[in-house]
Amino acid sequence: MNLQAQPGSGQSQYRILREADLRDYLAGLPAIVAHLGGAPADWSISEVGDGNLNLVFIVKGTSGGIAVKQALPYVRLVGESWPLPLSRAHYEHLALVHQARLAPKLVPAVLHHDGPLALTAMELLEPHIIMRKGLIGATRYPRFVEDISTFLARTLFFSSDLSLTAAEKKEGIADFAGNHALCKITEDLIFTDPYRVAEQNRWTAPHLDATAAAFRDDLDLHVAISRLKLKFMGSPEALIHGDLHTGSIMVAASETMVIDPEFAFYGPMGFDIGAVIGNLIMAYLASAGHERSPGERASFEAWLLETVEGVWTEFARKFVALWRSEAKGDGYPVSLFAGEAGATRLEAERQAYMARLFQDTVGFAAAKTIRRILGLAHNIDFEWIADEKQRAICEARALKLARSMMLETPSFTTIGAVTKAAREVRNWQPEFAN
Repeated sequence: MNLQAQPGSGQSQYRILREADLRDYLAGLPAIVAHLGGAPADWSISEVGDGNLNLVFIVKGTSGGIAVKQALPYVRLVGESWPLPLSRAHYEHLALVHQARLAPKLVPAVLHHDGPLALTAMELLEPHIIMRKGLIGATRYPRFVEDISTFLARTLFFSSDLSLTAAEKKEGIADFAGNHALCKITEDLIFTDPYRVAEQNRWTAPHLDATAAAFRDDLDLHVAISRLKLKFMGSPEALIHGDLHTGSIMVAASETMVIDPEFAFYGPMGFDIGAVIGNLIMAYLASAGHERSPGERASFEAWLLETVEGVWTEFARKFVALWRSEAKGDGYPVSLFAGEAGATRLEAERQAYMARLFQDTVGFAAAKTIRRILGLAHNIDFEWIADEKQRAICEARALKLARSMMLETPSFTTIGAVTKAAREVRNWQPEFAN
């Protein structure tokens, strides 16, 4: 595998594109002009970025549309006081190319990339919406389990030591090693800041004040999150998306698309799987806050937990199937497991491997939950609950579950144990609720 390409070094060429600038820029790209159709003056251009880091434009002509993403030299959520390297657009482009090869039709097609401008033009996904918004509206997505489990199994397996030679794996690690600024964001915002006094932390006050303080004083929790942080920093198991939440997935009834892999690097597989599962559990525990009448979302919530179970079960099935049929890497050499006895022993080791991976997944799912409630960047699953007390109740339930998942990880031996615990905490009432 050779994904080597150099980040754009032409800082003097970089400029933040506004609508008029973008129109002129795209008009100079014949393939894009042909794709959009019509005269550039007639194209509609709107900036729709609602994420934390970048500008995102939707451009439509008479024949088609595109999405254009440009990295800003700072964190959009905070402003120019938090600078960020433009090279993240380079790594996102590399990741999109890699993912498209391994999981075709599950990521948007790249139509154009400009390194110095930190800009990528992609196919416009319509009628897809951000999955998180769909879940708030209690929409079910019948393709999701099949699609996301395929994406996870294929992108993780084929970038791991089970598929690659040691040399290929090391080249892949080197290709993404420069994306350390984005890793640093994760290391701080997920694994550190929610457990200490940090200026940018926020939570639903005053209801969660005591809970936030307790998390800052909980040394058992600090040890557990530090172990996860160490694994995140020091376990280059596979090329991971790095930010695979329900805001980085666009869905339609018949299609799932994974977007925004700018946090990609070689890290622990459980981080990606845990991000998906953690965000689905948050959607489940936020659901009560979106009810107009008690119990009206009960069947949807049941579907959410079935989806949580399906994501892990199908991922594990597909990953192990790939290991059985496509193992060409230097990990677990076939020559060491010859004959019937060797095959039996290797199969037992596969199951042990998956059990360890599941433990990582549980811990990372908990970490992703805690940061979204006590850290800087929150989920609209909770944020769009208008009643602050009800929001805090839903968040307190999620924090209670996440703390249990992080401190009592070995007790969660199956995905069913996770969904059972989620059901139990769904009706728990924190003290401030009384």
